[in-house]
Amino acid sequence: MKNHHRCNCHIIPPFILDELKKAGVDITAQTKSISRDFRLRRADQLAFRSSEASLVTPPVKNADRFVYDSKTTQNQRLLLVRKEGGAASADQVVNQVYENAGAVRSYYKNTFNYLSVDNHGADLILNVHFGKAYANAFWDGDEMTFGDGDGQIFTNLASALDVTGHELTHGVVQYTAGLTYQGQPGALNEHYADVFGSVIKQVAKHQTAATADWLIGDEIMGPTLTGQALRSMKAPGTAYNNQFMGKDPQPAHMDNIYKGSADNGGVHINSGIPNKVFYLVATAIETDKAALLWFETLKTLKPTTNFKSFKTALLKQAKKLATAGKVPATTESVAKQSFQDVGL
Repeated sequence: MKNHHRCNCHIIPPFILDELKKAGVDITAQTKSISRDFRLRRADQLAFRSSEASLVTPPVKNADRFVYDSKTTQNQRLLLVRKEGGAASADQVVNQVYENAGAVRSYYKNTFNYLSVDNHGADLILNVHFGKAYANAFWDGDEMTFGDGDGQIFTNLASALDVTGHELTHGVVQYTAGLTYQGQPGALNEHYADVFGSVIKQVAKHQTAATADWLIGDEIMGPTLTGQALRSMKAPGTAYNNQFMGKDPQPAHMDNIYKGSADNGGVHINSGIPNKVFYLVATAIETDKAALLWFETLKTLKPTTNFKSFKTALLKQAKKLATAGKVPATTESVAKQSFQDVGL
């Protein structure tokens, strides 16, 4: 249990919201006020729950899904509209997020025998229609929350499988490595969320590393931004370049690593570097083998793991898994070369 490393992790990073504001798009004023008020409110709740949780081992549950309608308010768990095994809703957003959470749950269970975010079958709480035209989705250490988007720049965030996969993976990271949400450990936290958001989307679409587009968030781009995405794992820095969001700042090499303090020390920015490593490894040994290597590595990481120690940990697991015949014999050298390609 590593609940003290919870993050309030949003799929759309703060620098994109800043660019939108500069461009006169008004989805950010409310987004920011929600985020700020919400953080303060959550901090109190989490402090209380963490002190409670540290005293007990959680009971094993069934990873049941509960979908709540926030009815465009800023309240979570407002109205329960669908629960595990319950009838479908007349609201397709509710059904979509229910199915997406089920796909993420099945992936972790079937692939790694890992149940829910905590491996104890924690309930999957999903809130939809949060805020008015709220253009974000987040994992807050406890549950998932999705806005409807403004319909022009961003569409409904609950509809995209990679967004749900990304955010629930923050939960998995929280309960395994507990990567601190700051600097390089925070960038690795975001990286892992991108990796499994992309992997789960590939599984659902029956894609291979060669046929996947390796884009994150392309399905939430509204009609104004068709053809763009939040991030590209294949080519960090190329996902978008437009008058609303500015230019994608992700580096693909350590030479261009962001060293500023914005975005929690570049958690959504510098994740481009390990993202590129995963793409290179996956295209060499196939996505499912790369995913196994990454997941086994995750279980060995510490909250303060940086890029360099991540590389050491991953190469160690590559050797171990290759010896066991679970990944190709070439995996360690492929991974080493991939890290070299990004300057690590």
